[in-house]
Amino acid sequence: MTWQPCDGSGLRAVSVRARAGMRPHRPSGHDGPVSQADVLLSPAGTRLLEQLRDVAVTPSRALSLAAGLHSEYPPDLVAAALTQQALRAAARQKFSHADDMLFTRAGLEQASSELTAAHSARRFAGIDLVADLCCGIGGNLVALAAEARRVVGVDRDPDTLRFAGHNAAVNAVRDKVALVRADVRELALSDRRGQPLAAIFIDPARRSGGRRMRAGDSEPPLGWCLDLARQVPRVCIKAAPGLPGERVPADWECEFVATGRALKEALLWSPAFATAPRRATLLPTGATLVDRPGDPVPVAAPGQYLLDPNPAVTRAGLVQELGRELSAWQLDPATAFLSLDRYISTPFARTLRVVESMPWRERAVARRLRELSIGTVDIRRRGLAGDVELIRRRLGLRGDRRATIALTRRDDQPWGLICEDVANPAAGPEGPS
Repeated sequence: MTWQPCDGSGLRAVSVRARAGMRPHRPSGHDGPVSQADVLLSPAGTRLLEQLRDVAVTPSRALSLAAGLHSEYPPDLVAAALTQQALRAAARQKFSHADDMLFTRAGLEQASSELTAAHSARRFAGIDLVADLCCGIGGNLVALAAEARRVVGVDRDPDTLRFAGHNAAVNAVRDKVALVRADVRELALSDRRGQPLAAIFIDPARRSGGRRMRAGDSEPPLGWCLDLARQVPRVCIKAAPGLPGERVPADWECEFVATGRALKEALLWSPAFATAPRRATLLPTGATLVDRPGDPVPVAAPGQYLLDPNPAVTRAGLVQELGRELSAWQLDPATAFLSLDRYISTPFARTLRVVESMPWRERAVARRLRELSIGTVDIRRRGLAGDVELIRRRLGLRGDRRATIALTRRDDQPWGLICEDVANPAAGPEGPS
């Protein structure tokens, strides 16, 4: 089957070969019951969404808002619009144009933010034809269209696909985007001459029945996604950051992406894309740390400063690389804390000043915390089991100072470090008095 875009956008070099039952997406006239897209994209839907633009739709207000709107709009439209307005408010954390975009709840939950989508899209810069498989509401689709020359978005859900087209228009890239409604497992994408696509981005579903799947599980399965590289060498798979490392082939790059200290996603880059076995990337700066062989980092007693690596670094297994880069040492070969006797600022770790270093005995630690007037603590636990909130309650904290407690191991025994943020490195290693 040869497909041409529904809006005459000029992407007429695109051809899609599909098995029986697959068909291109069209903006109207599809089968099935009245959809959310039908309702929201109608003139009345557009008018109501504009009317609700600055309205905070909370659970407590939803009923009263609905009652006031039913005299002017049909109930299905009111319900859809109120839900959409609530989703738009939630989406402002991810998208700068959220108030004009359209979302499904599942699509918003799985969608990459503009920041993370733009990062992954940069490797697709200048590529002629990219397929975004399982494109959802179009978060990555929009970012890919800003970098690649042409993008085909494929999804089997008609409402989701129409929302993706709408969102591409809101972000001024609709003329570079073509849409196909299909199950990606039943669709072979190629150019007009039957040659493979230039590249593929795929974000397989990681939720089923409203629940998050186990780390490493997805639909389509990870194995199917990995096999795409047999047909199209350049492939990127978006995965949950909890993906077990042994599921990733040795010749693929596994990149863990964090925004600040919040680990957001894992990106699996096929051998044609890969530039390192493992990578940790921090946004918004774009700082990146890669796997480089080297001598093991030494193990020694805690120094004057403690480095708590970013979750992207620890998840990527790059603590040794960070330690070598900073000439730091580990407190224990099996835990991720690093230490130094000098202050250092790095985007890849939080630097803390060590106030007290002692074997972990709760009563002794609690007594020392009271002596230091520490009443609020952030407990960081690596290499030790235990309920952090239960430990916090048992410490009986009192005081007006804040601290970080690092629970770890040292010489094969539980160890605790009372630390504080470094507000003024020049002040030296002394703790509160």
